[in-house]
Amino acid sequence: MAVKSFPRIVLVAGLLASLVLAAESRCEGAPSTLPRAQRHEVRHEIDHMEESWRAAMLGKDGNALEGLLSEDYTGITADGAIQTKDQAVGNLRSGALKVSALNISDRKVRIYGSTAVVTSLAEITGTRDGREMTGRYRYTRVYVRNPQGQWKIVSFEASRIQEPGEHK
Repeated sequence: MAVKSFPRIVLVAGLLASLVLAAESRCEGAPSTLPRAQRHEVRHEIDHMEESWRAAMLGKDGNALEGLLSEDYTGITADGAIQTKDQAVGNLRSGALKVSALNISDRKVRIYGSTAVVTSLAEITGTRDGREMTGRYRYTRVYVRNPQGQWKIVSFEASRIQEPGEHK
């Protein structure tokens, strides 16, 4: 009995492996399927939106931030708190979030069809709810092109980089 079921297991395992490889190759190939000029244009759009986000943070411009975020936006702060669009915009407008300096480096933009993933290093000087949040952070921001052709931020997550000698 075990001998007869062995080939079926091998067949199922082989089929699953083939499906996984096919899915991975589609994801890995997605950026290269766009013509070079179009990839460049999309990266330019995303870079511009990243600069708009930075300007909104520094300028305490809740209206600009509101225009960048999707309605179903979810952010995860460096301390693990989840934020909706309304909360993120409200914190900026109310002054609960104050950013006085924001330097971005090591930006990487990867494009997968109608999704773009941005990773960067941010050096921030500021406060959140009156508590110092100055430091270096790595973040990931995800953009999706909506049916109207506009890129919107749908997700954000930040992690603080612990400096040598710094305690949690």
